[in-house]
Amino acid sequence: MEKNAIIECVPNFSEGTDLSVIKQITDSIEKVEGVMLLDVDPGKATNRTVVTFVGHPDAVIEAAFQAIKTASLLIDMSKHTGEHPRMGATDVCPLIPVSGISMDETAQYAHKLAERVSKELSIPVYMYEYAQPIQSRKNLSVIRAGEYEGFFDKIKLPEWKPDYGQAIMPVKSGATVIGARDFLIAYNVNLNTTSVRLANSVAFDVREAGRVKREGNPITGKVVKDNEGNDVRIPGTLKAVKAIGWFIEEYGIAQISMNLINYKITSVHQAFDEVCRSAQSRGLRVTGSELVGLIPLDALIEAGKYYLQKQKRSIGVSEKELIHIAVKSLGLDELTPFDPDKKIIEYRMKKAESEKLINMTLRSFADETASESPAPGGGSISAYTGAIGAALGTMVANLSAGKRGWEEHITMFSAAAETGQQIKDELLLLVDEDTRAFNKIMNAFGLPKQTEEEKKHRTAVIEAETKHACEVPFQVMQVAYRTLDMLELMIEKGNPNSITDAGVGVLCIKTAVRGAYFNVSVNAQGLKDRVYAEDIKQKASILLAENHNRADALLTKVEAAIK
Repeated sequence: MEKNAIIECVPNFSEGTDLSVIKQITDSIEKVEGVMLLDVDPGKATNRTVVTFVGHPDAVIEAAFQAIKTASLLIDMSKHTGEHPRMGATDVCPLIPVSGISMDETAQYAHKLAERVSKELSIPVYMYEYAQPIQSRKNLSVIRAGEYEGFFDKIKLPEWKPDYGQAIMPVKSGATVIGARDFLIAYNVNLNTTSVRLANSVAFDVREAGRVKREGNPITGKVVKDNEGNDVRIPGTLKAVKAIGWFIEEYGIAQISMNLINYKITSVHQAFDEVCRSAQSRGLRVTGSELVGLIPLDALIEAGKYYLQKQKRSIGVSEKELIHIAVKSLGLDELTPFDPDKKIIEYRMKKAESEKLINMTLRSFADETASESPAPGGGSISAYTGAIGAALGTMVANLSAGKRGWEEHITMFSAAAETGQQIKDELLLLVDEDTRAFNKIMNAFGLPKQTEEEKKHRTAVIEAETKHACEVPFQVMQVAYRTLDMLELMIEKGNPNSITDAGVGVLCIKTAVRGAYFNVSVNAQGLKDRVYAEDIKQKASILLAENHNRADALLTKVEAAIK
């Protein structure tokens, strides 16, 4: 596995209507440093939300665990209803290798996550796809057969003992399935009918598993068995495709719900055209389609080229035009508008990255700070000021390392520059984290408070988020303070021509630490846990005094040197 390995996680949660529950689950993901939340796709009819996030494998499985934990606390499966098959609050949690990591290594992470979920949350876990060594238990639909209601008996069968955890079905959380798989495209095709029977007929025509073979009447006839007593199946027309038919009350139509397990084997456009052929043969018409979650860019590019070639037109058009042709040809905008920035994984990653404060231009960052929005505010500015202070010290270290005649000091200055880079990067991450912490408090205040249970939960969330909003600026104080060691070295032994740059760096650190201290203090005022509040305020006060004393001593040295 490479150092910068990235995996994707696409957990499916059995809640699609209560936005406050969904928000708390996604908040638990975003709290984990090193992950990027790309997409949240709730469905009312299915009562199910598909979440997509990416990051380093260690960060991703930590975020996945926190999300599974939050879902188990907030979702009661004994009260859940929905069109989609399900067996738990977190119904399925696949890990997908994106770059710098093999499928085998991804499967190992899936097992690591499953073991922790079973031990710490007492949720039975089944492995699937590449993380499941037993061939008969690789298929998600086979594992999930019987769904939540049927699992109270199924889990007791010897052949269905969970891979991790006890063979006891928890009433509230249910069980979950964790695995490693290739990139899967969740894709629904819309029909001009309300008949689930007809939709299922089309689904059976196209899915790889096909349908069972019957004598005489294909619906009511006796199932044909082979010599070993197994059902004989008539395979469908599409490889690496799972499909079922269902009725979506929200839209008033039946759909073919498909999972394209490997879109390199069966593409989106091939699946769409094959459903069109089957539907037409049964007197139906396809009216459009929809994506659930994200799709890789190349899948839509290939679809655009395919449909242009069918029209006998040149495929040498822009990427934007290819995407437009694909969307219109597949009818991806029939039910809801299709936004490429939100639905194409590569575009979504770029957009999420560009939305970070630290990726703005200086002017954009200043304009955003000067706007009427309360965030970014003093906390983010303090973190950024500290990052600039570390950057100035790092510049002096690099200039000193390159100074002619100072070759014997290269190792010392190089190490100092490396330390400065690390501190700068830590503080830049905290620029966005401080704003996120503030926004999460505001979101917590927006939680429902009609019932006593809702009020209690809202109060608990506000308290937790306020504590986090104290911890972030305190971390800014701690990280920024570490910069003074490097800046002191630059003032005393660095290139004398750059001593004022190091001095300005000290001023930045002094401001950063005091500014962050302000945020610790003001946020602590709103805490009900006064023991915690007084403790963190005391720690912050001690650190503030130490920082100011050291900073003032260093500034005195700079002023003496330039007189």
